[in-house]
Amino acid sequence: MFGSCFPPVSARINTFLWALIFLTTFGLCSELKVRVRLADGQITEEVLEADSEKDSITLEFKQEDGTLITFVADFKQHVKIFRALILGELERGQSQYQALCFISHLNHNEFIPSESMARLRQKNPQSIRTAEERRGLDQLTMNVAVNLSQAWQLSSHIHNMCSEAREAIYTRERDVKHWLERGVEGSVFEILPQSVDVVPVLLSCRSTRDVWQPCSCSFSLRLEWYPCLLKYCRNRDTTGKGSPYKCGIKSCSKGYQFTYYVPHKQLCLWDEET
Repeated sequence: MFGSCFPPVSARINTFLWALIFLTTFGLCSELKVRVRLADGQITEEVLEADSEKDSITLEFKQEDGTLITFVADFKQHVKIFRALILGELERGQSQYQALCFISHLNHNEFIPSESMARLRQKNPQSIRTAEERRGLDQLTMNVAVNLSQAWQLSSHIHNMCSEAREAIYTRERDVKHWLERGVEGSVFEILPQSVDVVPVLLSCRSTRDVWQPCSCSFSLRLEWYPCLLKYCRNRDTTGKGSPYKCGIKSCSKGYQFTYYVPHKQLCLWDEET
C-alpha cells in the first residue's frame, strides 16, 4: 500500500501500516528495488527507475529461466520498449545470449507518471509484493522490423536499449501507421516476410521440425508488479468542503505475447512443443 508524503493528520496516524510511501525528492532520478512473487511462486527482484527530467521509467527483472527483461516507458515520445536478453543453448549451436526488442505505442494512463514514480519509496524492502490487479494478456503480432540507425525518430532510448538486438527489433504495422502519420520517416521500418509469396506456408516455430526453416516465433513475458494508477483521497475541512490529495498507488500485473517472423527456427528454440 502506498501513501502521500504529506497527508492530513488523520491519515498520518496509519503511517506505520504503509508498506510504501511517497517522499518529496529533489533529485530527478530515483531507484526502487521491489521483491515480487512470480506466477510459479518463485521470488525475483524488480528494479524500478524513474527519470522525471527525461520523463521515462525503467523496470528490470530476471525471469526464472535466467532471461533478463528490461522495460522502458518513454512518456515524451509515447513509446514503450521491451528488451529480452535470453540465455543461449550453447550445446545446440546458439551464441551465449540472444537479444530481442519489441517497440509499441504507449497509451495514456498505462503507468503512473514518471514524476510520481520518482517519489516512491519502500518502507519495508523485505516484503514480497503481489499485484492488486492482474490484467489480461496482450497478444501482439510484430510484423515490421525497425532500423536501429533511424530508431531515434521513435525514441532516444531505443539505441541504448536495443543495440545488441540490432537485427531483432520489431514493431506492429498498426503502430507504424500511427508514427508515419506523425512524420516519422518510412526508412525506419521494413515489412517482414509473411505467409504470402515469400514463405508459402509459414508454420509456428513450435510446429517446425527443421531448425533452419523460417517460422513464426512467439515470446511471452509478464510485468509482475508495477504502479499502474494513482489513488486519490479526500480531506474535509471544518466547513465540510473536500480537497483531494494523492494517497497511494494501485499495482498491476500484465502479460504480453509477441509473435514475429524469424528466418530459421534456430533463433527461436524456446518455442518448442514439450
